[in-house]
Amino acid sequence: MPVDQSALDAVALSRAEYDLLVQQLGREPNEVELGMFGSLWSEHCGYKNSKPLLKLFPSGGDHILTKVGAENAGAIDIGDGLCVVMKVESHNHPSAIEPYQGAATGVGGIVRDIFAMGAYPIAILDSLRFGPPDDPQNRYLFDGVVGGIGGYGNCLGIPTVGGEVVFAEAYNGNPLVNAMCVGVAETKKLLSAKAQGEGSVLLLAGSDTGRDGIHGASGLASRTDPEARFEEMRPAVQVGNPFMEKLLMEACYELASEHGDWIVGLQDLGAAGLTSSVVECCAKGGAGAILDLDNVPRREAGMTPYEVMLSESQERMLIIAKKEHVDDVRSLFHHWELHCEPIGVVTAGRDVVIQSGGEEVARVPFDIATEPPQYRRNGVRPQELTELNTFDLGSLADTATADATDTLLRLLARPNIASKRGVFRRYDHQVLNNTVVPPGGDAAVIRVPGTNKAIAVSTDCNGRLCYLDPYAGGAIAVAESARNVVCTGATPVAVTDCLNFGNPEKLDVYYTLEQAVRGISEACLVFGTPVVSGNVSLFNETAGRPVYPTPVIGMLGILDDASKALRSAFEGAGRPVFLVGAVLEQSPETLAGSEYLEAVHGRVAGLPRLNLEAERRLHQLILRAHAEGLLASAHDCSDGGLAVAVAESAVLGNQGFEGSATFAGRLDAALFGEGQGRIVVSLNGGAEARLADLAQESGVTVSRLGSTVAGDGFTLGPISSNLAAIREAYESLV
Repeated sequence: MPVDQSALDAVALSRAEYDLLVQQLGREPNEVELGMFGSLWSEHCGYKNSKPLLKLFPSGGDHILTKVGAENAGAIDIGDGLCVVMKVESHNHPSAIEPYQGAATGVGGIVRDIFAMGAYPIAILDSLRFGPPDDPQNRYLFDGVVGGIGGYGNCLGIPTVGGEVVFAEAYNGNPLVNAMCVGVAETKKLLSAKAQGEGSVLLLAGSDTGRDGIHGASGLASRTDPEARFEEMRPAVQVGNPFMEKLLMEACYELASEHGDWIVGLQDLGAAGLTSSVVECCAKGGAGAILDLDNVPRREAGMTPYEVMLSESQERMLIIAKKEHVDDVRSLFHHWELHCEPIGVVTAGRDVVIQSGGEEVARVPFDIATEPPQYRRNGVRPQELTELNTFDLGSLADTATADATDTLLRLLARPNIASKRGVFRRYDHQVLNNTVVPPGGDAAVIRVPGTNKAIAVSTDCNGRLCYLDPYAGGAIAVAESARNVVCTGATPVAVTDCLNFGNPEKLDVYYTLEQAVRGISEACLVFGTPVVSGNVSLFNETAGRPVYPTPVIGMLGILDDASKALRSAFEGAGRPVFLVGAVLEQSPETLAGSEYLEAVHGRVAGLPRLNLEAERRLHQLILRAHAEGLLASAHDCSDGGLAVAVAESAVLGNQGFEGSATFAGRLDAALFGEGQGRIVVSLNGGAEARLADLAQESGVTVSRLGSTVAGDGFTLGPISSNLAAIREAYESLV
């Protein structure tokens, strides 16, 4: 008898998808199989609306050790026999329903992706989006998410070193919670998530299995508007135990680093739990498996095979052990006071067979399960963009002429610009003692343990710009993230991304997704930063309105000498300060999508622009100038424009500034416009002439802004204030 629509809705399968499944199987699936296929064919696991687009990303390079999508995370060779492993993922819908646990388990999941590769996690970053913080519900979500990230990460002993927090009405009811983790491993000891070798044993280690998280992949991550299904979806939110995860992390790292020859593969249990971990490992290894669910440790009585296979209980790992080393692996995990139970064996063929109570309850061919239908649509440009993009920004009054100082202080107090100290002080960012540049600057810098090298990491995306032009916005997200890394003196080498969009079945939303992917791809090609890993989170909508297109970019940079990391803060009086990358006079077009435009004129409009080749030359100039010892600080111009960037460097360094530059044309564009490809630098003594020579060779414009001075005075063109007033505005977000 054909399955009814309510059963399909429960697993987020369409009738057409179900019919295709029946055709491929040659029979009707039973209840357990339907649940498994629903999860594996979900957007969250199967990427059926995004996989065709993701193929546009550049993903290869001499230093890239993994094929994108083939493993839990991407690995980048950094020399000396070491590699960096990194990935960013979303936990948006769970966090909308249960913010603390949603965010906490998001951290737990991304950390498991890293140590599943055999790497030791050394840093966490978080990229967060909320509705305006003056709304009580948004504040509740904000406080819960920040608490969950800090509570889980701090217990793990992994520093949370950076990220971003953005507020906009577009995220009302649907916050975005993206977590990034980076780890370090010996290249020769990297692990794969594969099941191979007939007779190899599947071991389940970590927490007992409960009913939390069922339908997390097919429900929460594949449906719209979590607010409308709040109570129904609450049981699908996982519950985390960071202390268990800490034990699991240490045990898995010991296994990988000291006894990697005992095992064939290692995989975490995340979305869809046992279903995805076992089936995907079998698909990667080209083998089948037999699972006996009676051996799965449970924390609740009466669980059905359906519940056991789809549970997303946290802190669990699947180990594919060589049969002669099963006892060795189990002893290692028992040493860490962890369950490690044999639940199955690897077989020949293509079927994953599930048994319970001595009977077969499901038989799933891995090739069908891991190849869901893919959808390639013809996107339609949103009609509203025509009016927004053609809006005459030059017709607006230049308010900076009359009150530039007040405007600066107003912008510094905006939630998107104000210091996020109130957030990152709740995170332990110094644990492990490898943090060189802490949160609060352009990018975090972390020393690679046991070496003089360091990595710089940053997450960036301006959703307003992606809304106005998803192609340019996607490219700008890459450019800004790379620019932030460059401002620490690091060379950008690789990207991980998290694509947060609305319902892709709506052609205007699909258009924004495709255009953003194309913009990211072009920027990554120009900068030589391939995409090595990532995640896609779709159906981010509330009341039928999608969030801003938000393709978050996590950028990795490499420094050969950790002691030479640059910072954003001005240090010491008498240092000349320059704007590198543009002339002082800016056109009204640079106000497009700016904080100034929204704060002062109440508009989100215009057409953002980016010259990728000019941006590339800027990065190369800054890195060359830093290598020659010319730079004392570097800080990129982004939200709030030039005036905000200079004010931030002054207040971060507690250093006065006296501007000598003369501004012509529109003051609002020059001071608060957000034109791309600009960096504010302060110089070491005697470096001015050499910087000018390098800039001329590179074809990059350099403009003198003024000098750092003793005291707390601050002037820049018509702006006249002091550090006390600037700090009061900048520290206003709590």
